[in-house]
Amino acid sequence: MNIRVKPNTKIESPEELYIIMQRILKREQKTDRDREHFWTISLNNANTVLNIELVSMGSVNTTIIEPMEVYSIPLQKRATRIILVHNHPAGTLKPSDSDKDITNRLIQAGRILHIEVLDHVIITEASFYSFTQSGLLQELEKSLEYVPAYEIKAQGKKKGNRKKLEKWQKQ
Repeated sequence: MNIRVKPNTKIESPEELYIIMQRILKREQKTDRDREHFWTISLNNANTVLNIELVSMGSVNTTIIEPMEVYSIPLQKRATRIILVHNHPAGTLKPSDSDKDITNRLIQAGRILHIEVLDHVIITEASFYSFTQSGLLQELEKSLEYVPAYEIKAQGKKKGNRKKLEKWQKQ
């Protein structure tokens, strides 16, 4: 489902994003508000919204997210950045291990595609949680868990950091 916003809408902060996403979530039927939704916001270099796409709608506490589905529309729109957004119908803002894991995977997929993940925002009817504001996104960007071997090898050569490379090759 493609969601429309005013032309030339810029997103400069998680607070601005939350206001936009609250309006979108409130437009959902009451029965669907009790299910997890996952959206991508495609942006250009100036953080102007190119597209907001509902990628997945799941159950009360989970939704299936595949990198191919997440990046399909941003690639078509020639986005250089994306923001990931999903809701927690139960009202909790704490990211789950699954939330952290998929964010990590999507950051690494974005690197290969040259599309930067600016943030992952969890929304509820009352508030939001920003991976960027909390420092969690920056922490996940340092992870090597989903980094392709050729990328680690290239980083090791550039930085002369053989320990990371050797440790990774032993795994």
